[in-house]
Amino acid sequence: MIMIRELGEVVKIDGHWVTIQTHLQTGCGGCKQQNVCGAGVLAKALPNRRGLLDVWLQEPPTVGSQVELLLPEKAMMQFSVLLYLIPLLSLFIGAWFGYWLVPSHEGASIALGLLAFALSFWQLRRWLRGRDTRVQKLLQVNLVSPNSGS
Repeated sequence: MIMIRELGEVVKIDGHWVTIQTHLQTGCGGCKQQNVCGAGVLAKALPNRRGLLDVWLQEPPTVGSQVELLLPEKAMMQFSVLLYLIPLLSLFIGAWFGYWLVPSHEGASIALGLLAFALSFWQLRRWLRGRDTRVQKLLQVNLVSPNSGS
């Protein structure tokens, strides 16, 4: 099984709940198009983005420990498709519905498209919160030994 790997540091422990901080990576590492592509520009504008993740662990490590987070690639791809596809479909369907309701006013199409787009993010956020336990079961957290060089 192919796993996505991310390194993080334990920044807080509350019983068995551990908060892990990761450095959010961009998709590119320095290709020739970095100055003109969106990912490269975003990486330069926000160079030190950090992500926080709360994980329940049976045996929590100490604060400051380096950990390796592993998530199956298939699960990551499924969540990525949801996060990209549903808002885009909502935008198009909302715009189409606005045009259908008021064909003479382009503003209705734009407004309903943007409203559907925003509502899709809100609904996805609520739905994904209910999936946290599924992600917790799929996520593996391994302590990184100090001499491993990672």
